[in-house]
Amino acid sequence: MPFLDWVNKNQAQETTREVPYHLLKQASVHGDVSGTNADNLLIQGDNLLALKALIPFYAGRVKCIFIDPPYNTQSAFEHYDDKLEHSQWLSMMYPRLVLLRELLAEDGSIWVTIDDNEAHYLKVLMDEIFGRKNFLCAIAWEKRYAPPPDTKDFGYVHDVILVYRKSAAFKRNLLPATDEQASRYKNPDQDPRGPWKPENYTCRFTAEERPNLFYPIRQPNTGEEVWPKKTRVWAMSRESHLRNEAEGRIWWGAKGTNSVPSLKNFFSGVAQGMMPMSIWKHGLAGHNQDGKKEALALHGDAPFSTPKPEKLIWVILHIATQAGDLILDSFLGSGTTAAVAHKMGRSYIGIEMGEHARTHCLPRMQKVIEGEQGGISAAVEWQGGGGFRFCTLGEPAFDEHGRISTDIKFATLAAYVWHLETGEPGQQVFDKPLLGVHNGAAYYLLYNDILGDRRPAGGNVLTHAVLQAINEIFPHDGPKVVYGEMSRIGASRLAAEGITFKQIPYDVRMR
Repeated sequence: MPFLDWVNKNQAQETTREVPYHLLKQASVHGDVSGTNADNLLIQGDNLLALKALIPFYAGRVKCIFIDPPYNTQSAFEHYDDKLEHSQWLSMMYPRLVLLRELLAEDGSIWVTIDDNEAHYLKVLMDEIFGRKNFLCAIAWEKRYAPPPDTKDFGYVHDVILVYRKSAAFKRNLLPATDEQASRYKNPDQDPRGPWKPENYTCRFTAEERPNLFYPIRQPNTGEEVWPKKTRVWAMSRESHLRNEAEGRIWWGAKGTNSVPSLKNFFSGVAQGMMPMSIWKHGLAGHNQDGKKEALALHGDAPFSTPKPEKLIWVILHIATQAGDLILDSFLGSGTTAAVAHKMGRSYIGIEMGEHARTHCLPRMQKVIEGEQGGISAAVEWQGGGGFRFCTLGEPAFDEHGRISTDIKFATLAAYVWHLETGEPGQQVFDKPLLGVHNGAAYYLLYNDILGDRRPAGGNVLTHAVLQAINEIFPHDGPKVVYGEMSRIGASRLAAEGITFKQIPYDVRMR
């Protein structure tokens, strides 16, 4: 498989490991954040730092990622630096995509909107990070319904949406049939099975290429044998044709005298869902003007520069998720992804770096909770409710000397250590030294006086007394990994107990 190379690529690859781990600080709570709303987060801060902060808690949990990164169009945008030199743009995207992949569930997918300035380079970059076998589609989304007024050579009216899965475990959903699609189905013969439309009964193969599809069928009204053309044979085998005939699915025209039959395709089957296609017309997924009108209605005289329409995100989430799934957008913009996810009953995490996280995203989500009726609200019968947490990035968890920040609480470091050791997100409640058992090994953390002993030689230090307490209160018959400030137990005793001791902070590293 070919790889993309650019100036400072090695540095971009190192960036993922070098990004400091920051704490997330809850700034405010809006609405009801209990139950299914507990994971709803709006984060203000650099998305690279925020993604790193999310890894210990959400690695492998995100079902769908949608991002609308800067297109690197060499033009100026109010809220983004969209004039990066090409290699800088690639270096900006690489570590973020690596972290996004780590957050993605095995049955999850990632959707990235882009235009032709970087689309082909991004495709190769994502092939490298997600695996070329996991590429699903490059969707052409009709973002304009008319040519732009400044057209010189070609009227550029679409964006590309690159779609990748995490693994073969991903399964897409069908899209509901639209009113326009439903209007194509009629019932001229009053078939009790309902409306249908005729489908071609032949296919583009020659008789020499598909001899099994070159056979006569009987015209029931005239009794004549009907053969397909040698350059266009029947679309199905003789056995399938006989089954269609027995099921009354063949149409010979209004007067029953057509020389070539059609196949009845009933709307009842289509109504269950339509296969997603690789071209999305604006009637299905909206267009830029829809997004701008929605932004004007929400923000008045200060709309976001390039918002995506809610309808576009609705289509993506309909294909890629179910109610309750976790959605992530690390280039949240004006908050469209979070708004649509909220209205569709999905959990979500949105990350935005600038002040417009407060001026655009926060007020928009407050309006969603209050039941605003823009975008997809009517289609999904949105009436308001739910809630989210607004968070900011705190100080780095480790200082330049490797010391752990005093702001880190036990549960936060526990989730960090658990993910470091197991690769799993820290979803369990961390309120005791035993963090959990993974692949037969038990993991313990002695930190913040978790055993209630504040003496220097007590709860944070592995002493004989602490070890005895651990064995009595949290026994485990197998290997143990213990994190603590210091160990005062000899190597032979540790080996006899099956303990691997790791010292805080020196042995605390990012995966």
